[in-house]
Amino acid sequence: MNKELTQAIASEIQLFQNIEQKENFIFLVGALITKVISLKKAAEVMQLEPAELLKILDLMGIEFSYLCEEDIVLEKSW
Repeated sequence: MNKELTQAIASEIQLFQNIEQKENFIFLVGALITKVISLKKAAEVMQLEPAELLKILDLMGIEFSYLCEEDIVLEKSW
């Protein structure tokens, strides 16, 4: 299954019961990206396993890593 199709399917899935959950998710994604909160804590707040949260982020096309940009470039060159 290609990434565009996977993202389209993921966008159709209702992840949230209400607007408060959606707002919490958006806040947590921002906190994750800026490294203010750990993946484990973000998953706990969303009542998910860390692997499930990573899968949701991946399906939404959101790249997440604790590596700095230089480490990512170095890792890709290996």
